[in-house]
Amino acid sequence: MSAHLRPASRPTARRHRLIAVAAALPLFLGSLAACGYGSDNASDDDNSSPAAAASGSTTAAKLSADQVKIGYFPNLTHATALVGLKEGFFQQELGGTKIKEATFNAGPAEIEALNAGSIDIGWIGPSPSINGYTKSGGKNLKIVAGSASGGVKLVVNPKKIKTLADVKGKRIATPQLGNTQDVALLNWISTQGWKVDAQSGKGDVSVVRTDNKITPDAYRNGSIDGAWVPEPTASKLVNEGAKVLLDESTLWPDKAFVITNVIVSQKFLTAHPDVVEAVLRGSVKTNAWIKANADKAKADANAELEKLTQKALPANILDPAWASIQVTDDPLAATAKAEADHAVAAGLLDKPELKGIYDLTLLNKVLKAAGQPAVSAAGLGSE
Repeated sequence: MSAHLRPASRPTARRHRLIAVAAALPLFLGSLAACGYGSDNASDDDNSSPAAAASGSTTAAKLSADQVKIGYFPNLTHATALVGLKEGFFQQELGGTKIKEATFNAGPAEIEALNAGSIDIGWIGPSPSINGYTKSGGKNLKIVAGSASGGVKLVVNPKKIKTLADVKGKRIATPQLGNTQDVALLNWISTQGWKVDAQSGKGDVSVVRTDNKITPDAYRNGSIDGAWVPEPTASKLVNEGAKVLLDESTLWPDKAFVITNVIVSQKFLTAHPDVVEAVLRGSVKTNAWIKANADKAKADANAELEKLTQKALPANILDPAWASIQVTDDPLAATAKAEADHAVAAGLLDKPELKGIYDLTLLNKVLKAAGQPAVSAAGLGSE
């Protein structure tokens, strides 16, 4: 679904102009893919998209807040944010309430920003969501929607590892101590009957915590034999000659597990539920548009990545990475609970009290209006 602690704030002057256009001319715009326990625009084209036209016009009047501060990662697993901002779907729903963006490379940094009021709503992985919630005694955030599932793989050096049994005794990277993929690898190792000290990473498998940015270099120079990582890092390793040994989705019921959620500051949710609802309408419409316009959405996401990181993904990395990630409105709450249980079993997390971490009231209202079924908080809702 990475560890610089200072968010890079946008928008650029171009985005300011585009947001102004979106607010003034909504009829032209229409409506409308790793994170830790232990520590991580409006568009000027394709305005006639079916999803955009389907939403109809909205007023440019402000909602209850002058602006909403949105945080996300420059990752494909945050495709909803990337595409929704580029296509203008969020701004369309927000009317005259302006968007202020901030990007992050690490879940803990985004949680810190949420706690400090630097952002109001964020796209983030399940592990930092749970960690942030439990550390605050359940007072700082709510998970209000899902965003993405899948996109995590165990990729290995085929010269050293040919079968799952061959992983024993090898050096396998994860992005960060206690992050979502680190917990998943530790849990998988446990299911094989092998032992690893979670803190040091030493044991029957050497778990090497390595920032995703340098994992391809570590693989290239032989420092690691494989990695349990999200996209597009997995596809970058394949481009270096690695092979996919296991897709994590095969370990989950219905091959679905949460990799990205939408969270909101409880303070902001209480003060501005209309703004949160507007963002969720934009999220639901964006996800529907992504599913109906996969190629255009993929190009949009890559264009945003290039704008944010100064480097687009080449097709041989972008295409397989994009194909393995599914956008979803459902937060897949049962899988988040299972991930927390895995972290507890690994000794990385005290058993958390997660009751109340989800508030899906507004999401289910939006889904009902869109003619879609309600989603479940798996017994962890606010009600």
